[in-house]
Amino acid sequence: MSASLIYDLAPIGSIIAWLDGTPRPAERFKKKLAAWKTRNSKGRLIRKEGNTGLSPSFTLHEGDFGADGIIAIRIHRTFSLESELTFKVIERPALGSFRVFDRAGANAELVHLAANRQAAEEWLTRHGYPNAVIEEVTADEIAAGHVEGRTAA
Repeated sequence: MSASLIYDLAPIGSIIAWLDGTPRPAERFKKKLAAWKTRNSKGRLIRKEGNTGLSPSFTLHEGDFGADGIIAIRIHRTFSLESELTFKVIERPALGSFRVFDRAGANAELVHLAANRQAAEEWLTRHGYPNAVIEEVTADEIAAGHVEGRTAA
């Protein structure tokens, strides 16, 4: 599906894959494989932006690098709606799960997805986001992924 359909239909917290349509190089071709992986991967949808002066976009959290429970580098990828890559929703957040955003409002970014409210609140006590907002994943939001005969899956 297109980037614009992901933007319109996929709920925050979904796991999204992106693909460029090329075959995966063999493991022995290290540089080619590394380049391929930048255009063919997956991540969690953490932000949708579109109310600024810039064109609409969405951001995926691809992964973290660190050791001993300390994150040193966080990998985020932002895609414009004009992206020519192909996208696919791999997984949606579970109905009744809770999202923790770093702040309220249009620029909020998902920082954690918890199975229940208690787990979200416990996570917040350990990670200290003073302006955090906790929101439940609702049936209406999940159903919004199936609009006008289109599906985000």
